[in-house]
Order: sequence, then structure tokens, then C-alpha cells
Amino acid sequence: MKYLYVSLLILLVSCKPKFTAQEIIDQSLAYSMSNKIGDATISFAFRNNNYKAIRNNGTFELTRIVKTDTTTVKDVLFNDGFKRFINDSLVKLSEEEVNKYSNSVNSVHYFSVLPFGLNDKAVRKKLLDPVTINGKEYYKVRVTFTEEGGGEDFDDVFIYWFSKDNFQLDYLAYKYHTNGGGVRFRDVKEEKLVNGIRFVDYNNYKPLDKDIDFYSIDKLYDEGKLKKLSEIVLENIKVSK
Repeated sequence: MKYLYVSLLILLVSCKPKFTAQEIIDQSLAYSMSNKIGDATISFAFRNNNYKAIRNNGTFELTRIVKTDTTTVKDVLFNDGFKRFINDSLVKLSEEEVNKYSNSVNSVHYFSVLPFGLNDKAVRKKLLDPVTINGKEYYKVRVTFTEEGGGEDFDDVFIYWFSKDNFQLDYLAYKYHTNGGGVRFRDVKEEKLVNGIRFVDYNNYKPLDKDIDFYSIDKLYDEGKLKKLSEIVLENIKVSK
């Protein structure tokens, strides 16, 4: 009887489902209902600026509006370019300015709807070893980008942590190279459901030492060795078809 029990245990362990990085991301998209975002219009406020994203099965128009007492600056990022308007007048920009403003607009929209976007053509996914954070087990997925279609910051590296319980995205980190480079880590501050879609506010951290092993940043977080820098809070979120 003892040997039968051991044999059954081994069988159960061996039959435990093993997921690929792609399957984990697909499950996370389904859990958060982010698969609805591809043909939706989403607007929100972030740090006193207004954002709007119109997506339609691969085409997109990502907007940021910044208002002062005398001017309204509207930045619009399309599939095939970028435009800036000041008080409704189109402004001529240098290539450097186009890249700078495009990246700024795209960054806010990218983070606002994660895990949506992780199935884009330029995304490359790799499943890393699972980890435990705060006593909970997580799948750990690295994301990099191809140079073609990966944007100006294609060489940035991201890590996402998905709960083994329900594939919920709870943590993310990224290593960037612009403005001298650096590393950031985010955990969930609050989640909000809008029209069934999960949106997340984050606490934003950095390591005390810039020259760390990026792939062990979850361990540093678990040990309380990250410094909180800011909060990423989306307000007045609206979703429509």
C-alpha cells in the first residue's frame, strides 16, 4: 500500500500542467479581460494630463493632452507616425523630438493596459525559473523586443511575475538604457475593474544599488531592499467600444 501511494504521488506530480511563457501570458490576458482592449477606446488621467487610446484590431491612435493656462499641447502617436499640436496648430518637430515625445506617450499607454501588448509581434518571451514572493508562488517571464517594431527602446528588458493561482500579473520590473539607464520594480497598489477589464495602480521602486543582478530583483524586493520612488495612479478610467 505504501508503494502504491508513492507511485500515485509521483504520477500526480508528473501530470501537473507545465505552461509555456506564451500560455501564461494568454491566460493572464483572459483573466484580466485585457483581450477586450484591442478594439476598445480607453481614456484616463495620469499626473494631471489626459490620455486616450483608440485601438481597432491592430491600428491605434494614442493621445496625450497637456493643458496650461494659455496652451493646450496634444500629442498623437499613430501606427505610422507622430504629431504634436499646440492650440490646434501642427508643430514641426526634429527627429530627436519625435522620438522623445513618442516614447513618452507610448510608455504611459503601454503600462496602463498591461498585460495587453505582450503578444505584439516585436515581443520575445522566455519563461524563467519560478519564484516565491511574500510566500506566494509566481511564474516569471522575461520579455525583450526585436529591433524591427520594438521602438526606440527595443533593447530594454522586462520581467513579469504572474500568480500561479490565477495568472494575475502582480509584479513587473524593467531595465532601461535612456538617460543613463536604470532599473525599476513595481508592485500592485490597487486594482480597478472597469467594464470587466482589470486596471492596476502601482508602487514604483528602484534598487539601492544600481549595479545589481537584474534577474534577482524579486529577491531584493522580498527582503525589503528596494526604495519606493513614486506611485503610478490612473484616474477617471473610461472604456467604450
